[in-house]
Amino acid sequence: MTFEGFETLAIHAGQEADAETGAVVVPIYQTSTYRQDGVGGLRGGYEYTRTGNPTRTALEECIAALEGGARGLAFASGMAAEDTLLRTIAKPGDHVIIPGDAYGGTFRLFSKVLQRWGVEWDAVAQSDVAAVRAAVRPETVAIWTETPTNPLLNISDIAALADVAHGAGALLVVDNTFASPYLQRPLALGADVVVHSTTKYLGGHSDVVGGALVAADPELGERLAFHQNTMGAVAGPFDAWLTLRGIKTLAVRMDRHCANAERIVAELVGHPAVTEVLYPGLAEHPGHKIAAEQMRGFGGMVSFRLRGGEEAALRVCDRTRVFTLAESLGGVESLIEHPGRMTHASTAGSALEVPNDLVRISVGIESADDLTADLLQALEG
Repeated sequence: MTFEGFETLAIHAGQEADAETGAVVVPIYQTSTYRQDGVGGLRGGYEYTRTGNPTRTALEECIAALEGGARGLAFASGMAAEDTLLRTIAKPGDHVIIPGDAYGGTFRLFSKVLQRWGVEWDAVAQSDVAAVRAAVRPETVAIWTETPTNPLLNISDIAALADVAHGAGALLVVDNTFASPYLQRPLALGADVVVHSTTKYLGGHSDVVGGALVAADPELGERLAFHQNTMGAVAGPFDAWLTLRGIKTLAVRMDRHCANAERIVAELVGHPAVTEVLYPGLAEHPGHKIAAEQMRGFGGMVSFRLRGGEEAALRVCDRTRVFTLAESLGGVESLIEHPGRMTHASTAGSALEVPNDLVRISVGIESADDLTADLLQALEG
């Protein structure tokens, strides 16, 4: 039987009941190796857990189904997934276009690691399709986009960027971490590869670190699988199991994340301490129209800027009680952070440096009344 509904896929894709016991939850195959029935006689194709593990296979098949891709691959972290992808598709002398407000870890990978390896890159505001097109070179192998971006929540037109990339013979890579496959499916809009930090919304409970790639093309998927095995930064069995558990409730969690974020945004807009609210669900957001077309909801991430500058931003971060001061995002609990000093400190002094009056919140699934009351009291301090 073929499943099509997202919620059904999240619970069942890659997760048949155990053939021997009937267990409805995928077992944790906590093993490093597998007995062979004679030399080369592999049971189910498994020989060594770096190469393949049944729990990880279930996760990879599930994520591929949710994104509508040909091949899913699970990694030890989102950065491990990014590194594996880039070393698969790029070589010294190649060029990649990244967002002008890329995630700090992605920027660090390009500026401190890949640049030394000879991969060139340009940071371009990807909401401006013409600017991206102008930045393409003969050596460009990929346009790397985030939408929404972290932490400025800018929106890119995935279909338009796919046209630019494919016209240049390049790939379009979309970091879909902020939206999750429940809110946005980049491959259906023309992207070639989707990247996730599964630590975030897919895992959803702040108890596991992981990453994933989903490729639209089976041949590229095979190349990525070769590099995944060769480089070895794979998701462990228990981490894969935790992520699968989280994915089962992704749809209902994302609905609540979105609803709570909208309540909070309504309180922040017009607040005397706030100069700007960054959220694609706002009609005045420059990317609102595109976001409404390519997403089914606007997500649980909100950023805002404070009239009192950096000091006020730090004070708000210190005063919340329901929102926890911590890095990361996408968990059931609400988090607050100061990107300039925390998640995006690596961009300081560069063209990608974020404003020092910026606060980023990951809106959880707690009571919306409690969350709004907590932020309002913090803003009054």
